[in-house]
Amino acid sequence: METFLNIPYSTWWYLVIGAVFTGYAILDGFDLGAGALHLFFKKEESRRIALNAIGPVWDGNEVWLVIGGGALFAGFPIVYATIFSAFYELFMLFLVLLILRAISIEFRSKEKMIWWRKTWDITYSLASAMLALALGLVLGNIIHGVAIGPNYKYEGHLADFFNPFSILISVTTLALFMMHGAIYLVMKTEDRLYAKLTVLTKNSTIFFVMMYALTTIATLLYIPHMAEQYKAYPEMFAIPVISMLALANITRSITKRKYLLAFISSAVVIAMLMVMVAIGLFPNIVISTIDPIYNLTVENSSSSSKSLGIMLIFVLIGVPLVAAYTSFVFYTFRGKVKLDEQSY
Repeated sequence: METFLNIPYSTWWYLVIGAVFTGYAILDGFDLGAGALHLFFKKEESRRIALNAIGPVWDGNEVWLVIGGGALFAGFPIVYATIFSAFYELFMLFLVLLILRAISIEFRSKEKMIWWRKTWDITYSLASAMLALALGLVLGNIIHGVAIGPNYKYEGHLADFFNPFSILISVTTLALFMMHGAIYLVMKTEDRLYAKLTVLTKNSTIFFVMMYALTTIATLLYIPHMAEQYKAYPEMFAIPVISMLALANITRSITKRKYLLAFISSAVVIAMLMVMVAIGLFPNIVISTIDPIYNLTVENSSSSSKSLGIMLIFVLIGVPLVAAYTSFVFYTFRGKVKLDEQSY
C-alpha cells in the first residue's frame, strides 16, 4: 500500500472527501437554513432582502456537492455505487428538490403578481427545509448502518431509512442549518428585518441546542460503535470539546451581537460534527447491519493506490482553486444587502 507522509492514499482520500462534504455542509448549510426560515418573513421587501443575501453565492456553494460526489466516485467507486443504489429514491427526491429550489429563486421575481411570488416563496422554503431533512436522513442512516449484503448489494427497503435515529439526525440537521442560516442573514440585514432576525437567531439556536443534546444522548445509548474510536484514543475527546466550546461561543456572541464571530463558531460546530462522524465510522465508510463482513471500509472499497496517488495531485491543485474562488465571491459581495433593479 503506497503512502504519503506514512499515511495510506486511501486514508488521505477519506480525509479529502470528508473535507469537501464538510465545506458543502458549511456553505450550502446557511443557504438551506435561510430558505427554511423564508416564510417567517411576512413582508415582500423582507423576503427579497433574504433572497438577495444568498443570491450571489447559493449556486457556487453547491459546486462543493458536485466535487464531493466526484471525489467519492474517484476514490471509493464501490461506496459510490452502493450508496447511490441504496439511497436511489432519496437521491432522486434530493435532485428534484434542488431543481425546485433553484427555479424558485430565479422565477420568483419574473412576475409581480402576489399569487406568483407567494407560490415560489412556499416552494423555495419547503424545498430548502426538505433538502436539509433529506441530507440528515442520509447521514443518519450512514451512522446507523445500512442493510448491505453479499456483493455490496442493498437488501433493505425504502421504509428502513425512516428509523427513529435517522429521523432524529434529520431534524437535528434542519435545526443546525436554520441556526447557521439565521446567523448569516442577520449579518446581511439591517433595520426592522435585522431586529426580527435577532429573535429568529436566538430561537433557532435554542432549537439546535435541544436537538444536539437529544441526539448526543441517543447516539451514546443506541449507536455504540460511534464511541469505539474515542475509547481507544482518549485524545480524540478534544473534538467534541471543541464542538461544545464553539456552541457555547455562539450563544455568547449572539448575546453580544457579534454575529460574524457567531457565524464562524457555527461553521466550527458543523466542521467538528462532521469530524466526529468521520472518526466514529473509521475505518468503515458504510456499516452493514446484516453482517460486519459486508462493511465497506477505507481499504476494501478504494481505487488502486496508483490511481489514488495520481488523483490526489489533481485534488491538491483543484480544491484550493475552488476555495479561492469561493472566498473571492464572498469578499466581493460582503456587507449589508441593498436592493436595486438587478435584485431578485
